[in-house]
Formats: sequence, C-alpha cells, structure tokens
Amino acid sequence: MSMMDHSNDFLSLIDIDTSLKIFKCLDDPADLVRVCCVSRSWRHFVVTNGLSKQLCLRMFPQLSRVASVVELNQNGVNGQTDVGSSQSISPALQKDHRVYSYFANSCLSPVAVDCIAKAIGASSTDNFPQESIDHTLDERDNVAGRFSYWSSSGQSNPNVPETLTYHLTSQICVITEINIQPFQAHFQMGSPIYSAKSVRFKMGHLKASLDDLAGETIPKKRDNLADESEKYVWTYTSPEFPMAKENRLQKFTLPEPVLCIGGILQIELLERVQRQEMDGLLYICVAHVQALGIQLSPAFTVDVLGPSGMFVLKRNHRPNCQPTVTSENESEAIITDRHFRQIVTILRAQVMGVEPMDGWDEDEYEIDDDFDENNPL
Repeated sequence: MSMMDHSNDFLSLIDIDTSLKIFKCLDDPADLVRVCCVSRSWRHFVVTNGLSKQLCLRMFPQLSRVASVVELNQNGVNGQTDVGSSQSISPALQKDHRVYSYFANSCLSPVAVDCIAKAIGASSTDNFPQESIDHTLDERDNVAGRFSYWSSSGQSNPNVPETLTYHLTSQICVITEINIQPFQAHFQMGSPIYSAKSVRFKMGHLKASLDDLAGETIPKKRDNLADESEKYVWTYTSPEFPMAKENRLQKFTLPEPVLCIGGILQIELLERVQRQEMDGLLYICVAHVQALGIQLSPAFTVDVLGPSGMFVLKRNHRPNCQPTVTSENESEAIITDRHFRQIVTILRAQVMGVEPMDGWDEDEYEIDDDFDENNPL
C-alpha cells in the first residue's frame, strides 16, 4: 500500500503489541488526552490498556504501591458519574483513566513552591530552643537581634550523622529539589562555617495511618529524635550529594522528580567538618532549608493501608479542590468543540502521513452528545 486511505486507522493494520509500543512513546500526559480525542477506537485503546496509569508509573515508580483509586464526587462521597463514557469500557477502567490522566497533568505545573509546612524535630540540638530546627524555616538570618539557625550537639567523632525531619504541606506532593544553607558563625573567631561533608534525603510516611497526620498523633516537635526513626516508612532515599563549605543556599536537584507519599521529609547530614574552638567538638549547623515542588492536595489525597506501605489514591471533585486556572495557562485549560475538531484533523494528518483534510467525517469522529468540554477525559 503506497499511501493509507483517510478512512484507515493504523490500529487496525498492526498487532496490539506494536500499537502499544507506539503509544508508550508518548511521554507527555497532554499527548494521551489528544489521542483520546482522535476517535472512539483510539480512546478505547488508551483506556482499556491503562496507558495513563502506565505513563504515571514511568513518571513516578512510587505509584506501584497504589492498591486502588477512588473518586470523591461533588459532595465528597465515593463515586463519580461517567461523563462521555463508552458502554464497552468497564467503569473501573474509565475511573482509572480519569484519575491517572488528571494526576499526570497535575504533576507538570511549571511553578515550584516550598513544600515544607513545619519542623518535626532534629536528631540532636545543642541549645534548645535557642538553636531549634524551627529556625531553619525562617528566611531571615537575624531574628530579634539573634542569629537564626539550628545547631547539633557537639561530637568528637566526625562520622556521627545528624537528621532534620519535616512535615510537608501535603499528604502527596512532587519534590524536585532541596536547598540547604549551612550556618556561618560570625560571632566566633574566624567566622567558621559548620557545614556537613554531604547530604542525603529520605521521603515517606508514618507507619501509622495517614489519618493520624491530620490529628493529634502527629509527632510533636522534639529537640532530640535520635530514637524515632522506626516510626517512619521511607519510600524514597536519594543518592548522596556533596555539600560545599560555603555560606549560601545550596541547591540539590534530585535525579528525577520524586512523589512523596505521606508528607514526611528527612534530611541526613553526613560527616562533620568543622570543629568549634571553644570546646574542640565537631558541630553541624544549618541556617535555612527549602523543599521545592508541587503540592497535589486537596485535589488528591492518600490513605496508607497499614505498615505495608500500600495506599489508596483519592481524586477529589469538590469545587474547592479544583486547581485555579491562571491567565498564563487559561487558553490551554479547556478543550472546546472547535479545538477538538482542529486536534483531530492535525493528528490524522500526522499519524496517517497524509495532508490535512478539507472535509470532516462526521460518522467516524462524531462527538458524544454528552461530551463535557470541561472534562474531556
């Protein structure tokens, strides 16, 4: 065949395995949305083969711990009416497609914010509360006439590590980088900088249910959490990053964006490099900490199912849980009837290897009567 006819669909010309390999080359969630708009057969192929879920798993391996997905309707009740759905696709597959498609798109926000809500505690503190971990969340170097920083207790062994543990702003969020500024003690002779030699990051959740995170059982802020590590399940551990002995906010970009399930971040400060002249002991001191990323709550929440680490992913459809459309992305936020037809024409030309058509095949690409342009998935 020298050229495919306009009416031919390449999915009908090749085997399923080859079709899957082609569609799995789509690494942008928006591409899968556009593909679903080409025709009912294409949407059926995407949904029944769980391609949105597979894309999310490639983006975030942590999602392999998802036991099930739940949609909460406008009243916050489990259950969501299928919009523009096909009778030939099971409700469970359609639900998975909607949830994972929306999840993937939500993780692509270009704006990163500081996702640390508050401090849980440090493995040690030299002078509490004057040198508390709380000071690491204040961007000011000087507060009420005092230097603002956290200091570990002194050690003679340089290999004794320290940890700083934080509660993030969301039960589920994407972290891309962590920034740390070592503290420089200008009030000491020589203005020494009490950095660590390297850092490592862990993310995870409490071994108890995440419902505890919203109640009174959240770990209380402590000046010594050396014996509390067993309370957490770490679902991600970063590589070790070298830290410079410099008084500046140092940027540690993670190899890949990390999906933090449970909202707990721990910073490991490894190997002491600065000795205090006064007592001859080695200390680590930190002035500022940031964890930059994307907050996914309240549109998404999670329920951890016991110590196994498996969890339920919940998509909340209530009005106050929807993302705000800004002027920057407003023109791309909604696929209208006109956009729908333009996308189909362009994609048919690109996929079939032919010039764009002048006409429109209403029978093959008829828009569902109940198609919702605000929720094309």
